[in-house]
Amino acid sequence: MTDPELADLRRRAKAGDSDAVDELIELAGERGDTAELRRLADSGSSDAADVLVELAGERGDVTELRRLADGGNTDAADVLMELDED
Repeated sequence: MTDPELADLRRRAKAGDSDAVDELIELAGERGDTAELRRLADSGSSDAADVLVELAGERGDVTELRRLADGGNTDAADVLMELDED
């Protein structure tokens, strides 16, 4: 995807286009782009938060999981507990 296409997707997502949000989440998940996922999650996308938790869990990124859990994400808290058990 080119930079102009990505910029257009972000513009559409910001304007409330749920298809654009979904596509951004998918692309960010494939690329492992946690910054993009954080931005989308912080704007209210629970799907982006879910993918971010999944990526952080796969990477063992305790800092990211703790940040999400501290923000009230129960899935991140659950993954943190699972990592602590290992």
